[in-house]
Amino acid sequence: MSDDLLARHRAVLPSWMPIYYPDDPIEIVSGSGRRVVDQHGRSYLDFFGGVLTNMIGYDVPEIREAVERQLATGVVHTSTLYLIRRQVELAEKIARVSGIPDARVFFTNSGSEANEAALLMAANLRRSNQILAIRNSYHGRTLATMGVTGHRSWSASSLNPFSVSWLHSGDRVRGLLASLSDSDHIDAAVEDLREVLATQTAGDVAALIAEPIQGVGGFVHAPDGTLGALKKVLDAHGILLISDEVQTGWGRTGEHFWGYQAHGVTPDLLTFAKGIGNGFALAGVVGRAEVIDAVPAISFSTFGGNPISTAAGNAVLDYVLDHDLQANAARTGAILLDGLRAAQPDYRILAEVRGRGLMIGLEFVHPGTTEPDAASTVRVFDECRRNGLLVGKGGLYNNVLRMGPPLTLTEDEAREGLQILVNAIATADAEAVTL
Repeated sequence: MSDDLLARHRAVLPSWMPIYYPDDPIEIVSGSGRRVVDQHGRSYLDFFGGVLTNMIGYDVPEIREAVERQLATGVVHTSTLYLIRRQVELAEKIARVSGIPDARVFFTNSGSEANEAALLMAANLRRSNQILAIRNSYHGRTLATMGVTGHRSWSASSLNPFSVSWLHSGDRVRGLLASLSDSDHIDAAVEDLREVLATQTAGDVAALIAEPIQGVGGFVHAPDGTLGALKKVLDAHGILLISDEVQTGWGRTGEHFWGYQAHGVTPDLLTFAKGIGNGFALAGVVGRAEVIDAVPAISFSTFGGNPISTAAGNAVLDYVLDHDLQANAARTGAILLDGLRAAQPDYRILAEVRGRGLMIGLEFVHPGTTEPDAASTVRVFDECRRNGLLVGKGGLYNNVLRMGPPLTLTEDEAREGLQILVNAIATADAEAVTL
């Protein structure tokens, strides 16, 4: 890099902060639509969107103009001790689209904070520090959210303010439930929940926190209806359901506006972040008034829901609804998913193509096995970059390519990205060694 930005980065930032392409990292210096440009002037089609955050893409006039109008007032911050018009407007819209009756909204800065707040609310209402969580999950980097994260790579501390009991994930490649049919999987998940409640808890559990599709875990998800079946058991015990929609919300899955809607269930609390700000720091919790109002002391978020971020959030949500981006996610996601699934039998290393809409995961294994192949994953990852496509990585064993393109992706861009992906997989597959 011309000014040795990588060396400067390493000199002042933590060693535990990963950076993609460590030998030749990218500095993104400009963007437009679904494409970004690096420090060398190289253009890329972006299929990761700042970790599913640049949901509408780059340089969107409606969002820029909304933020500029707020900046022109001279008011960037007031705190929630004063009325914030844009915050109230956005809360009204989110309450309306949440599907939760008598909803209230609390804004934060990040998904970690949103999940932390939801856990606080559930624990206060239920007067319990017992939480159910899912293996292979990720809920944030704060102490409490790390404590309910079932993914060792992201668990930096064993200290935990909650007593956590773990349920099986929806992994269909490996694990105890992997070989079951959808109906048998749901039945087994329900029995697992009943047994966990009977053997691992003191009875008065506060909540189950679950991602409808596990993000960092590699876009793993249980069969449709699983959360609904679990909720019947939860309701019988008075246990709340927190749906972590930080990555699955706002129509990304194509079939539904929220991930929870695939399960025939309505959560007590729903957390959101990432895409709603399209790069501006904006997140929060929406839930039933009884649950949201369970906090027994004064609390607020200094920067959560500030005038700038909520001006952006209003513009983002309006854009999503006005342009029916949910339908576009279904349409362009089908091009990618159908194309990848059609190609899958040709490649020994590609164990599973999974996801919904524009939330797509590719799991790579050593040929002829279910053993995770992180090296082939990196090879596909690097080959995509070499040919002008940015994707992400994840999964419990770091062997999953994760893709969450902007919801404005065009059909031509989907086909362009598909061709790069298939070519990259073919290259890695030809080089893979059978164990």
